[in-house]
Amino acid sequence: MPLLVKSLPTIHFLLGFVIGALTLAFLLRIILTWYPKINLRTGFWPIIFLPTEPVLVTTRKIVPPIGGVDVTPIIWVGLLSLFRELFLGQQGVLTQIIF
Repeated sequence: MPLLVKSLPTIHFLLGFVIGALTLAFLLRIILTWYPKINLRTGFWPIIFLPTEPVLVTTRKIVPPIGGVDVTPIIWVGLLSLFRELFLGQQGVLTQIIF
């Protein structure tokens, strides 16, 4: 148990970094939906496409496009923001345990 308590700041940092990176990737996916001619499988774009597409495909099965607009990246940005606030925010669970 003491090892877990000592590693909590590192876990807090890494979790914040991963959530921030995923949020940025989903925000970029939202922007890329405005440009449908961009091939996400070539160039720099697979860095954004590969980690987000499996999650978005699964979510699209539950929430289909509304009026031709894919809202699944917006849903994930909201969920990640909620998760970040609940666990890493000022009143978050991990933050309260560490400080």
